[in-house]
Amino acid sequence: MSQPYQNSRYLGTLLTGLTTPVRRRIFISYHHDNDQSYYNELSRVLHDKMDLVFDNSLDRLIDSDNTDYVIQRIRDKFIAGTSCTIVLCGPETHQRKYVDWEIKATLEKGHGLIGIALPTISRNLQGQSIVPDRLASNYHSGYAVWKSWDDLAANPALMATWIEDAVARDQSKIVNPQAIKARNG
Repeated sequence: MSQPYQNSRYLGTLLTGLTTPVRRRIFISYHHDNDQSYYNELSRVLHDKMDLVFDNSLDRLIDSDNTDYVIQRIRDKFIAGTSCTIVLCGPETHQRKYVDWEIKATLEKGHGLIGIALPTISRNLQGQSIVPDRLASNYHSGYAVWKSWDDLAANPALMATWIEDAVARDQSKIVNPQAIKARNG
């Protein structure tokens, strides 16, 4: 074997170990009035590891009463180009129409979906977390990933694993037939 060939093979082996991991673009969906501090902390912790995209109060950015148009704009302007949507689930998240629309747009794109139970999440009489219906349906189908803020706070490195798990899920398990939420509450 010639020396240049051996060197290039050796160099290729070395470079394989030096490849940079994928820097995922992530959309964050949350109720701004209640859960902004959790978004801020998530953003601070993940800033250098991921490209976080959030809606920045879409109701002010997309000035329209046409729900189909708004969902299309969410899908095309905010969800497109991301790998995954993280839904921060606090006390009123399940009541928010924009959160429902963002989840719908995420599923239409076939992107990963992660729900994170915040310490403030509402619970029913059986102690179960109350989450947006579309998120719950996709968790029960095996498509969405469901995790706890406390686990993330204890080990922020888990987020990368959760995202890769969500992105790798079987898209045939997506459940998205629910009527869209027409109003908050």
